[in-house]
Amino acid sequence: MPKPLKSPRPPRYDAESACEALALADPKLKRLMALAGPYKLRVSSTQSPFQALVESIIYQQLHGKAAAAIHLRLIESFAPVCGLGRHPDPEHLLDCPNEQLRSAGLSHNKSLALRDLAAKTIDGTVPSLARIRRMSDDAIIEHLTQVRGIGKWTVEMFLMFRLGRPDILPVDDYGVRKGFALTFLGLKPTQKVTPDLLPKADVMLKRAERWKPWRSVASWYLWRACDLAAGKIPRPGDD
Repeated sequence: MPKPLKSPRPPRYDAESACEALALADPKLKRLMALAGPYKLRVSSTQSPFQALVESIIYQQLHGKAAAAIHLRLIESFAPVCGLGRHPDPEHLLDCPNEQLRSAGLSHNKSLALRDLAAKTIDGTVPSLARIRRMSDDAIIEHLTQVRGIGKWTVEMFLMFRLGRPDILPVDDYGVRKGFALTFLGLKPTQKVTPDLLPKADVMLKRAERWKPWRSVASWYLWRACDLAAGKIPRPGDD
């Protein structure tokens, strides 16, 4: 029987110790952390890898509200066989008619990706939650990127926001790259961002050596740098 989804919770690692270590290791990052406020990343590690990756595939290249609506319609469409509010199993998704997926709002490519995810969950390519918790970050990336439509970035988000892994640096993420430029490369909040103003992966990785083993925490704060630049987070002392 599929399990109901549970609310996100804080990661299991010691976020306070992580923030203290990062502040000592990098004065510029320390300043950003002071401006952005407390670390508030939440994880949904009770989701199975299958459940989490279904959601990730649906959310790709869509605004949050639109993706959330499609995800909800998909879950609701399985209520007659799974129960209200319960996530379908891989077998349910693999066996459902194409029209059911289309009616939920899924594109042809995403429908194919979800069916491939279901098949690779059944054959063991996508590990169970118990197994995946014992695997290294690199091993998880190797396994999950075998699924159609799932690249390294999607797995990195899974590692950070589903498994709560503490040392992930998604160097291809636009927000992390922009936050890095704002914090370390002198990019101004009002400046138009062009590709040449964003850091290369090697530049980010070199700086991030001092952030280990807490690069997930640093990445979260780089996203907050973008929020600060956009005025989404009030700076200390602002009215």
